[in-house]
Amino acid sequence: MIRHIVFFTAKRPEDVETIRVSLGRLAEIPHSLAFEVVANAKVDPMGNEVDVIVYGEFADEAALAAYKAHPIYDETTRRVRPLRELRQSADFRSTLG
Repeated sequence: MIRHIVFFTAKRPEDVETIRVSLGRLAEIPHSLAFEVVANAKVDPMGNEVDVIVYGEFADEAALAAYKAHPIYDETTRRVRPLRELRQSADFRSTLG
């Protein structure tokens, strides 16, 4: 299983909810086994810069590639890019079974 995690920060605090809702459209794309978009709870005392998190689980690299090739992915990227400051992602093969 591939876990896909993406962190976003908003350029302006008032855009956090718009980013979250816009990224929520990604859940309409097939190919994921689990998928969610959430606002950061910001309870970690060491750093709370991240505003929105995208989390997905995919059976394999092919499923993740198909997800990223979907037209909704491109549409969402175009909508969110002007509102975000930072985007950091990580894709890894889970060892949790």
